[in-house]
Amino acid sequence: MAREHPLMPHATAEWLVDNSTLSFDQIADFCGLHILEVQSIADETAQHRHIPRDPIEAGELTREELKTGEGDPKYKLVISKGPEQQARTKGPRYTPVSKRVDKPEGIAWIVQNHPDIPDSKIGKLIGTTKNTIQAIRTKTHWNMENITPKDPVALGLCSQRDLDALVAAAAAKAGIELTDPKFETDRAALLAELKAERDAAKVAAEEAAHAEAMGIEPGVEAVKADETPAFVDPWAKT
Repeated sequence: MAREHPLMPHATAEWLVDNSTLSFDQIADFCGLHILEVQSIADETAQHRHIPRDPIEAGELTREELKTGEGDPKYKLVISKGPEQQARTKGPRYTPVSKRVDKPEGIAWIVQNHPDIPDSKIGKLIGTTKNTIQAIRTKTHWNMENITPKDPVALGLCSQRDLDALVAAAAAKAGIELTDPKFETDRAALLAELKAERDAAKVAAEEAAHAEAMGIEPGVEAVKADETPAFVDPWAKT
């Protein structure tokens, strides 16, 4: 079982460096940090500075435990059981603020290209509310004039795998058999290419057979017997 450490190890280490006589080894062990990290905090050479966090006030360390550690440099501090961390309740998937402005465009793309996907599924995929989706479906969204449908995968709102799974599930429920447009296009192009090659080979075979019958090189047209040259050079050597 992994050993428990303070919720904010670097901030706690800052407080212990400033407010206790614990050794760097003890602070590093208690906070789950490398001793060099604690050293850089003490020397104020750490890349980032943190607001010191009092582990006693946070309920992660008792004063008695701290005094015991200060009296014995080899003693390893034992973390107290702090308050239970509040778990995130179920709801729409969290989306960074920088991506939230793209949500309406991603929703509009799904509604336009896959109208059979339920609002509840779109909300879970994109991380939005049913009211927003419904407003975009009915074109009553307050910013509808500025919303341009864009692929939510390209916008970074969801993964291609999740979107494909959602589309496949909605199609299966509606009794629709999905086909890959790219596959069909490539298949048609391949068939056309094979047909062209077959036709070219047939023409080449006919020309070769005709040339063999006429006793000429393939590709060279024979002069018809009833044709006479339009001009005869009298000085030409025969």
